[in-house]
Amino acid sequence: MKYVPRIVLFLAIPAMLFLLPWWTLIGATTDGPLFWLGSAIFLAGFVSLPASMFLGHGPRQSDAASIVGDTLLGVMWVLFSWSVFGTIVGLGLAVGGVDDPARSRIVAVGVLAIAATLTVWGVIEARRVPRVRTLDIAIRGLGPAFDGLRMVVITDTHYAALDRLRWSERVVDVVNAQQPDIACHAGDLADGSVAKRHPQVDPLGKIEAPLGRFYITGNHEYFGDAPGWIDHMTSIGWQPLHNQHETITRGDDRLVLAGIDDPTGVGLPGHGPDLPAALAGADPDAPVVLLAHQPRQVTEAAAAGVALQISGHTHGGQIWPFHYLVRLEQPVVAGLSRHGDTQLYTSRGTGFWGPQLRVFAPSEITVLVLRSA
Repeated sequence: MKYVPRIVLFLAIPAMLFLLPWWTLIGATTDGPLFWLGSAIFLAGFVSLPASMFLGHGPRQSDAASIVGDTLLGVMWVLFSWSVFGTIVGLGLAVGGVDDPARSRIVAVGVLAIAATLTVWGVIEARRVPRVRTLDIAIRGLGPAFDGLRMVVITDTHYAALDRLRWSERVVDVVNAQQPDIACHAGDLADGSVAKRHPQVDPLGKIEAPLGRFYITGNHEYFGDAPGWIDHMTSIGWQPLHNQHETITRGDDRLVLAGIDDPTGVGLPGHGPDLPAALAGADPDAPVVLLAHQPRQVTEAAAAGVALQISGHTHGGQIWPFHYLVRLEQPVVAGLSRHGDTQLYTSRGTGFWGPQLRVFAPSEITVLVLRSA
């Protein structure tokens, strides 16, 4: 019986996503054969979504099912969101004296046109090589030898069922063109096993950064094989920061670069975030830059006196207006923010999770130029 609530939730979400768009596009606007045809299509989608998500992301890990389920999820989220707005517009038209069936058909055409346009545009945005975002950040206590240090950040690449090997190679080219001193990957590297996904990940071994390439785990590594990904990133020349730090020296100046695990790792022995362990033995006079996958980890970072935390995880919401839901869990969705004396930079992510859509939340490759405060 304990699984009944999960099953109800697993079916309730698709029911919500399909019911309102069905009413907007079919129920309120059609009758006869067209009504039954449209209803049959929506019913097939309603059945297919939970089935394909379970087959794709459950024990079987079917890539084909994952692609079907993720695509359906993204398209239906866009349709659902704009059906909500369509309902509001319909109420406005009713107050304005527009009667049915004209009112419902106006809303249906508008919702379908906007959703289709945003879906096509969202796919293009998700699959493109991310734009470069460059930002100067003043760091208290940063020595003059490090003024102008270039940290290039990628995160949330989510290499998965869709083969993005060529995309990965192009991302590496763009990163190298920024001439990074330090390269960072802030977690959610891939979805799936090392055996299945490493060909897409391997191009990251060609990133050039003379002061080091550093990687931390995100929550999605812990849905699969986090220790395996830590070992694999080590094998291609990246240094995992598994609750540890590295001291970078230029002349007489020092910078501490630390990294902690994602909170999802607490269920795995030897994993889970441990900031005191990560900073143990670090020079107390050197500023600390911390890689922590989730922005909400900034609370502990601020208490520890970290100068700058770099995070991902949110994807900037990925598909508008999902960022409103993200904001319920995280203190920041994207960009630079201040939390006490600690600055937090939250990347919108370099790839995408699940639906190959990005709507009003463009991906990014981030260049953080550190400046002496």
